[in-house]
Amino acid sequence: MPTTTRAAVVESGGAPFTLSDVVLDEPGPHEAVVRMVATGLCHTDLGVASGGLPFPLPGVLGHEGAGVVEAVGRAVTSVEPGDHVVLSFTSCGDCRNCRGGHPAYCATWLPLNLIGGRRADGSSTISRDGAPLGGHFFGQSSFAERALVDERSLVKVDPDVPLESIAPLGCGVQTGVGAVWNVLKPATGDTLVVLGAGAVGLSAVMAAALTPAATIVAVDRVGERLALAKELGATHTVNAAEADLAEALAEITGGQGADGAVETTGNVGVLRQGVDALGARGTLVVVGAPPFGTEVSLDVNGLLGGKQIVGLTLGDSETQTLIPALVRLVQQGRLPLHRLITTYPFADIDQAVRDMGAGKTIKPVLTF
Repeated sequence: MPTTTRAAVVESGGAPFTLSDVVLDEPGPHEAVVRMVATGLCHTDLGVASGGLPFPLPGVLGHEGAGVVEAVGRAVTSVEPGDHVVLSFTSCGDCRNCRGGHPAYCATWLPLNLIGGRRADGSSTISRDGAPLGGHFFGQSSFAERALVDERSLVKVDPDVPLESIAPLGCGVQTGVGAVWNVLKPATGDTLVVLGAGAVGLSAVMAAALTPAATIVAVDRVGERLALAKELGATHTVNAAEADLAEALAEITGGQGADGAVETTGNVGVLRQGVDALGARGTLVVVGAPPFGTEVSLDVNGLLGGKQIVGLTLGDSETQTLIPALVRLVQQGRLPLHRLITTYPFADIDQAVRDMGAGKTIKPVLTF
């Protein structure tokens, strides 16, 4: 049976989120209906809502959901009604990268998650007054009281952990953690630089603090965020509004340069500074996404010392393995995610958007 639910709909690029009754399609064989308990708000949602990506609007966004399974399609085997789940991105499960444990690089990732707005077969998951809406966002569209979710977006989690405390694991947190654990893999004594101390950057700082890296440098322009980075494990901070980044990093690293860096800002000037700050055989992980078509210039001879630049989607995570492990770390207090989260009632989504834009809130989580 189709389900009627309340959702936050973006009518057109640049329009606010407005609450509206929508109808979810019946769950397909590999889909489930999830009652949302919490969902994080991410810059990707705001980028799409602004009209910056070719996602079909009007539509329902939201891709850091957490909730309780209410109903499952006939072929779903990984969860059953009553299970607590964190929602993440979806993938086809059949291409070479999916089979190889790299579902974030699924051959159909872009249309399935970010720009398609529909299922792989072209059918719509959400409608209003009989007209289809853009949906299936990251296989979930979780800015709604109920969501129709791909089975490959569902990760079963421990029901003892409050869902509002772990909703951001599905995107922002696993992205920052994966940059450090899955790509940089710091060796004993390494120096890591995290460019940008937002939700992704601070997740990278927390992840780095759980590795043998000896020096963890957080860079931002907001003093409060740098103070928080220090509390979450950064050994050094650089306020880029006050100090020359190249000089500061040269001083911190004794002129050796960084072994690894994570670029979360999406600013190509910062990306270039990050590459220049690497030492020999250093790696920069590019996480921040500027508008499509953005280019960056690099000093080619500067790369010849073995520097690497690696692009990253969603931490290159295998979600069924990583997310439950992160839930345990949150539970143990070793990944203090609560320090990033501010909760808002779902009806206050526009206030959460404004606070995020103003930098007042690092990670807004909407609660239902």
